[in-house]
Amino acid sequence: MWFRVFGIALYHAAAMLAFTPYFFSWTGVVVAALGYYLFAMLGINLGYHRLLAHRSLSCPKWLEHLLALFGVLCLQLGPAYWVAIHRRHHQSPDDPQDPHSPRSGFYWAHVGWILTHDPNTDPSFVTNRYAKDLMKDKFYAWLESGGWCFLVPVASWGVYFAAGFAVELFAGGTIAESVRSGSSILVWGVFVRTVIVWHITWSVNSVCHLWGYRNYETPDRSRNNPFVGVLAHGEGWHNNHHAEPRSARHGHRWWELDTTWMAIKGLAWMGLATDVQNSLEVVKSVARRPERPLEDDAGQD
Repeated sequence: MWFRVFGIALYHAAAMLAFTPYFFSWTGVVVAALGYYLFAMLGINLGYHRLLAHRSLSCPKWLEHLLALFGVLCLQLGPAYWVAIHRRHHQSPDDPQDPHSPRSGFYWAHVGWILTHDPNTDPSFVTNRYAKDLMKDKFYAWLESGGWCFLVPVASWGVYFAAGFAVELFAGGTIAESVRSGSSILVWGVFVRTVIVWHITWSVNSVCHLWGYRNYETPDRSRNNPFVGVLAHGEGWHNNHHAEPRSARHGHRWWELDTTWMAIKGLAWMGLATDVQNSLEVVKSVARRPERPLEDDAGQD
């Protein structure tokens, strides 16, 4: 998967420019932070994951498509493919059929599965089998076709640069100062933000199946990791999620901060989210099945 290898390497290299004085600006840092919350929490967590993958809530179609577009800007492939991979993960968590099983090692679970061609994660296979409902929607079918899930994020490069350039120019800056401003917004708002979102999202697949505590005796190795839980807007309470995947609420204890759940409650208050599944109402009925013995991991790394 050399195209993915090159793309991920390019983004990491471009993000490193943030450490040079020329590309640093506090405005860029703020834009990156806002983009992290907007695109990661609303796009990936709420849109791709809780709404599309698990249908934990319902919302108007225009809002659903907007959230999906936010997710596309995180450059984690198209919504239908992302959903298909995640649904396959829940079907066989931590088993050989799991696309990113940690039993194949931390690196594989974190990013290796993305960079390696594997029939188990072939887009045409998993999308047609696990995301048929999304592919019936013309918007999602369009994103998956013709490479639009890659072209849309690349097109955003120009938007970020132009915005930073124009703001500085209209504020009285010179052309050189405007170029520097646009470049800083591009590096921080796109590359730094995307790389941070990547690794935090990937940590749910890797870290949260290896280290943390468990509230429920699910048959997989899912863990609640406080560090990832906070950084990933509630996605790191992964054992809670595996106990009741359809629930829109991942933080079950009072101190398990779940900002994505707060956003969902905000949408519900505005009348934009309905049929919201609350874990604390349904998780008590989940059968407590014994966890697979860790001795089964021997020789699987």
